[in-house]
Amino acid sequence: MKTMTNDSIRLLFREEVPDILSGEWGEEKAEQAQAFHRSLPLYKPTPLVSLEALAGSLGLRGLFVKDESSRFGLKAFKGLGGSYALQRILEGKQAPFPQFVTATDGNHGKGVAWAARLFGTQAHVFMPRGSSEARRQAILEAGAAEAEITEYNYDGTVELADRLAAENGWILIQDTAWDGYEEIPGLIVEGYLTLAKEAAEALDARGVKPTHVILQAGVGAMAGGVLAYLRQHFGPDLKGITVEPREAACLLESWQAGDGMPHTVGGHPRTIMAGLNCGTPCSIVWPLLRDQCFGMAAISDELSVRAMRRYARPLGEDMPICSGESGAATLGFLMEAAEQEKFRKILGLGPDAVVLLINTEGDTDPDKYREIVG
Repeated sequence: MKTMTNDSIRLLFREEVPDILSGEWGEEKAEQAQAFHRSLPLYKPTPLVSLEALAGSLGLRGLFVKDESSRFGLKAFKGLGGSYALQRILEGKQAPFPQFVTATDGNHGKGVAWAARLFGTQAHVFMPRGSSEARRQAILEAGAAEAEITEYNYDGTVELADRLAAENGWILIQDTAWDGYEEIPGLIVEGYLTLAKEAAEALDARGVKPTHVILQAGVGAMAGGVLAYLRQHFGPDLKGITVEPREAACLLESWQAGDGMPHTVGGHPRTIMAGLNCGTPCSIVWPLLRDQCFGMAAISDELSVRAMRRYARPLGEDMPICSGESGAATLGFLMEAAEQEKFRKILGLGPDAVVLLINTEGDTDPDKYREIVG
């Protein structure tokens, strides 16, 4: 692999697109997840938005955004994974149902709280130091949950939730995995496949085949599942690229280590991209991302800010999109990369490129959103 950097991007990339495909997280699991989500109140496919004017300004043939900002009224995609995992865990159980516990940067905890209310149980949600009070309040309002901001970083908060699960007989429902804790994170990844299947169906209906998919990565759970599905659906020439905050780039650091193993970014990283501020890759998706990504990028906060503003104030006749700090990360990377000749050439962002992005969240921190976007 090779490295390319500028003031805003650090990129690791391969010279060739990997031709390996995974049998995991394919059509069968996506159909099961989508069938379940269709049974839920408020379900409807989220829109696939074509940003034709922006694509033209960046020299691309097409740019499509799967906009998750309206999913289940939660302003984020995370409810897909939490609800599917809870449903599978509770199958065959009789009330009273067990209680759940999780660690979150915000959106995952909100999804678990919403699902707990949906299924008539309770969730206990813990957040890392630096989490905003607005995100904590959103969790309380979303469902049946207690929510507390801790003094730990993200990984430390996960360890706290795991310990409390053992002490209280709660079920840990975490969107990251490690040795001995893989089944529930696997169910959460399966839940995320609904958005990938919806996106593929919408692209197929338009006769469009993407050349690139650029995906946000915190621990990498969504990125791994979605990339696996889309490469099986569209073929191994699809270039997958992950985007992380520069301060918490655990996937990129793990890939660069060169030993094939996941590595941890320690300390208390500070980034506006709260949903991506994670220290250790999810063990069940790490091998897939390691082997199938074309590139992994770490970006500055400034690129996310720029993209939030562009989504909100689009070019030409493009539709405005409400995108939060993590949701806009991939567009921030794309705009910077497409405007820089060396990145543009390496990534193949030319007149034949059709790029798919996922807007993973809307204004999940409304005060921060107004501060940035106005």
